[in-house]
Order: sequence, then C-alpha cells, then structure tokens
Amino acid sequence: MDLGENVNTPTTRLLTLLNVSALKSRKRTRDEDSPAPKLNKRKTVKLVEDITLDPSPSILHDRPNNEADDEVVGGDEENDGVDPQDITSPYEQHYGPTTDLVSEASRNSVDQRRWTSSREKVGTLRTVFSLRNEDITPPSKKLARQTAIPQRLRGPFRARQSKQASDQRQVQDDLLSILSAHLDLYNPALSLEDHRSVRDVVALHALDHITKKRRRVLKNNERLAHAKAASISPPEDVQDQGFTRPSVLVLLPFRSSALAWLDALTTHTPSPAYQIENHSRFLSEYALPPDAVDKLAVAEPGTYPRDHVETFKGNVDDNFRVGIKLTRKSVKLFADFYGCDIIFASPLGLRMSIEKEKSADFLSSIEILVIDQMNALAMQNWEHVQYVLSNMNNLPKDSHDADFSRIKPWYLDGHSAYLRQSIFLSPFETPELRALFNTTLKNTAGKVRVEKIWPAIQVPESIDQMFVPFDCANPKDEPEKRFAYFTTQLLPRVLKSAVQSANAVIFIPSSFDFIRVHNYFRKQSSLSFAVLSEYSTNQDISRARETFFSGKKAFLLVSERFHFYRRYKIRGIRNIIFYGPPEHPHFFSEFLSFPFLDDGVEAPDVMSKVIYSKYDKFKLERIVGTKGVKGLMEGVL
Repeated sequence: MDLGENVNTPTTRLLTLLNVSALKSRKRTRDEDSPAPKLNKRKTVKLVEDITLDPSPSILHDRPNNEADDEVVGGDEENDGVDPQDITSPYEQHYGPTTDLVSEASRNSVDQRRWTSSREKVGTLRTVFSLRNEDITPPSKKLARQTAIPQRLRGPFRARQSKQASDQRQVQDDLLSILSAHLDLYNPALSLEDHRSVRDVVALHALDHITKKRRRVLKNNERLAHAKAASISPPEDVQDQGFTRPSVLVLLPFRSSALAWLDALTTHTPSPAYQIENHSRFLSEYALPPDAVDKLAVAEPGTYPRDHVETFKGNVDDNFRVGIKLTRKSVKLFADFYGCDIIFASPLGLRMSIEKEKSADFLSSIEILVIDQMNALAMQNWEHVQYVLSNMNNLPKDSHDADFSRIKPWYLDGHSAYLRQSIFLSPFETPELRALFNTTLKNTAGKVRVEKIWPAIQVPESIDQMFVPFDCANPKDEPEKRFAYFTTQLLPRVLKSAVQSANAVIFIPSSFDFIRVHNYFRKQSSLSFAVLSEYSTNQDISRARETFFSGKKAFLLVSERFHFYRRYKIRGIRNIIFYGPPEHPHFFSEFLSFPFLDDGVEAPDVMSKVIYSKYDKFKLERIVGTKGVKGLMEGVL
C-alpha cells in the first residue's frame, strides 16, 4: 500500500485519533505512577475552598455516580411511557447504533441524488416529500405519532396549546409529526403569525432529542457500573455517543433571535421545577441595556412595517455564540462548547470561533441543525453560513478524551452527515436556499419541503406596470445578460424620455449588481444620481434623500440591503426601475406606494418597470402570485 495515498480517508484519520488518544492515556498513566506513600507521612487536611470543580463536565466523562448533577431534562422515564432503548422507537431507528439508514446503498442513493418526490398533504400543510428511490414506505407512514415525546414534555406543551388559536395548533401538530420522524424540514413559507409557535415546537423537538440521548447514556452508565460491581463482563451494546457532546446547533442572525429561542426553550422547562443558571448574564449580553429605548418596540403600530419591527427590535448584534447544557433541574447558559448540549450562534460568531481555535471539533457530532430567519442571514453574508455547514459532521482533529468504546459505529465510519436532521425556516424561498436544500442535505430518512400558493401582492391601482423579460439560457451568464440589457436597451430608452429620466429610482436587489451599476453611472458624466446603500452613513442618507426630492439628482440608486436594514420612506419618486424583482415581496408594494407620499400625485403619474429572466421565478411568484407567474414565465422559457 502506498502510504502517501488515502491519508485523509475516514479510516486513516480515525486510526490517527486512536493513536493520539492512546498516547495521551499512557502519558497520564505514567504521570499517575507515583511512589507509594510513606506509612508515617504527615497527613494534611484539604479545605473545601481549595477544591475546584469543572463547571461543564463533558458527556464523555459521565460516571454512574454523577446522575444527581447530570440527569437529563424530562424526568423519570418510568412515568413517560418512552423507553430510550426501544429499538422500535423513531429515535432508535434513526439514531441507534445499528440503524440501517447508513447502508452503502442508502448513502449511494443520496450521493447520486436518486430521490423520488411526491406532493402530499400533512394536515393543512402542502408539502413535497423527497425519499430515496428504494425507500418504498408511503410518505404518510413516515410521519411519527406525538406519543413518541415523553409525557413530562408533552403534557405541559398540550396545556399551552389549548390556549392558542386552532390554526396555530394545527400547524404545530403537523410540523411535529414531520420532525418526530427525523425527516429534514424546509419551510420557506413561514408567516409572522406562525413564527413563534413554530419556534416553540422546534425547541420542543430539540429538547426531546437531547432527553432521549442523555437517558440512553445514563442507563448505559448504570449497566456498566452494575457489571463492574458484580465482576461480570460489561455489556457490549453501549454505543450511545458521538465524538463530542453538542448535538443541536441553532444558527440565528441576531442576539435578539437567540433571546427569543431561549424563551422558547425555557417554556418547556418552567420554574420552579427548573432553574436557569447565568440567566441575568444572558439578559445583560443578549437584551438591550435597561436604560436603552427600543424605538421599534415602543413605536405606535403602523409606524414601521411589522416585519421590520419583528426582525430588528432588541439587540441586533450579529457576532455571538453561547453553549447551553441541560440537566434534570437546570438550564445552564454559557457552558463550554465541549460540555454543552445546544449551541446558539450566528454564522459570523461561529466562524470567528472556528478560525481562532483552528478547530471545529465541537460541530463533529451535531445531530439536529436549525437555521432560522434565513432571509435575514442571506442579507448578512451567506458565505458564513456555507463555511459553518462545510465544517459540520467531520471527523474531529483531536480525540477530546473520548471513550471510543461508547461512540456509535456510524460516527466512527464518518457517516454522521447522513443522519443529521436539518430544519430550515424562512418566510420565503430563494434559489440559494433551494440549492442548499437540494444539494447539501444528506439525511437518508428523507426530506420535506413546505409549499405555498402565493397570492398576488396588493399595489396601488392604475399604476402603469411593465414586466420586461430578457433572454438568458445559463444562470452563470445571468448577471452579464441583465447588465447588458439594462445598459444597452432599457436605460437608453428611459433617457430619451424627459418624464421617465427624472425622479427615477433604480432598485437593485443584488449587492454585486449594485456595485456594477454604481460604477457604470459614475463613468457617465451626463447622469446625475445619488446613492443609498447599506454602507451609507446617516449624513449620506440625508443628503441623498434631499437632493433627490428637490430634483437636484435625477436618479437614485437603492440597494435592497439598504431598504432591508433602514426601511426609509423616500419622497419624490415618479418612476421606479426594478433592476430585478426584490427578494422581499413587500418591498415592491412599498416602493410603489412611496410616490403617493407627495401631495397631488395620481396613479397615472407613476410608472414601474421590472427586468426579469426565467431565473427570477421565485421572486416574481411572490409579487404577481402563483397563478400570475405562469404567464410571465411563458415568454422566457
């Protein structure tokens, strides 16, 4: 065998880990081999204050006698009716050490993207199931019964549900049946009204997962301790762990989002039965200071768009990460990453942590991935999300004192990505999100995408709206084709009209397109224009708005990111050119309503043009509706 080949295979890397772990173990043994103490050696008393305790012991160091501190949230399994080692349970069938979901045939089917898709109704949800070709189980049989959740969690949840509207209860029940079957879930149709209830049910699912995982570990600890006490051979079926303890990762855009998720999590662990440790510190770091005034939260309803208030109220810092450890009677915040169960983090915060430590080993054993508010993450830096995903479920670089006899076989084989459940939540869909769902998710159990029939968005009546298509056969050529069409055909026609070339806003969704158009305008000495981008200062914004409104500047270039973060109302508009349909559909209606902020403006005074290609289908569907988009697509397909 050529030793220079296959050095990065899972087997080679695993052997390296085992060797390193063995060396460390022998080193500790030599260090502990001290001479026998003298019989007449003076004894000293060690004060309690001198004893230091590890605040966040790792799951890989659990001992049978530590259950008082590390029993899992959820209570006594004897009263729950759920056996964590029942091989027929959905949890064991998916995450058990002998699951058949990671067979070579299953993995090959996923790698080659051999999926069979079918549209199904799950309660009131319109969904598309994608299952492996050889998986002949009907989608309806995939769904799990809610009795799979322990009664101690399910009971209080049902009590809270009884106080909700019936349609929200139905949404929660429908999603829970999908989640409990450990299918990937992609919901790109999450409304503001349902966001909180969906967040609560996903938090319940994550808590249920951790409960079952920890109970299995603790029960096996007892079995091993009993075998040792009875001087009998230890049981061999005790593979119940990953390489590291964290098993749930929740990616969020802002600290305020993490605060909302903690509230969702702790609704299932209420006081006084549970204590939240370091809660005051969490509030001080993730909420606004006590003397701060949140103008979005205190404003009169209608002052700001509701979606803007829900997204940006509270602490909007996008650089954070926090570990959460769950025990029988407490939720411990700010736990060490290698000693926690759940990680709340922003993609930026997690990336900075990985690059600083030069290790992403704490992501090696993630079994549930949740990405919430994906539309906001797309407005930040999507590359950070891709970076985090590329570092998940890889074999670790260090052993972290793992007991390899307790690690599940599919972890050792490097197949954990095929069992990770991913949950994507967004108010709408983009090609980037669909590509992530189609190409990066490997869950062999299958995946479910929620569909929505979009109504046409409401805009002021009698406005002259034109949807202008351009031909493009390849998505890679789309930016070039769009720019060429805009600069050689549409803009010259606009400039020939004295009416259309004044008081004109050019709305540009893509940041890359915005830079390109901005540079083009700078080179045209005959064009007078102002700019509003996400990098504009308050002074820049005031100057641009004033010069445009007064007519000193004929054009105003506006990036979608600017409007997403700032949401200013712009006066003086008579003509609107959408360089592409906006990702956020309500931005379209908002800009069409801005001209009427000025007195005496009638609908015939306003003109709107939208440039689009066949690759803008998702965006157009949210504007003209699911039925209306078919007619627009006929001219470009």
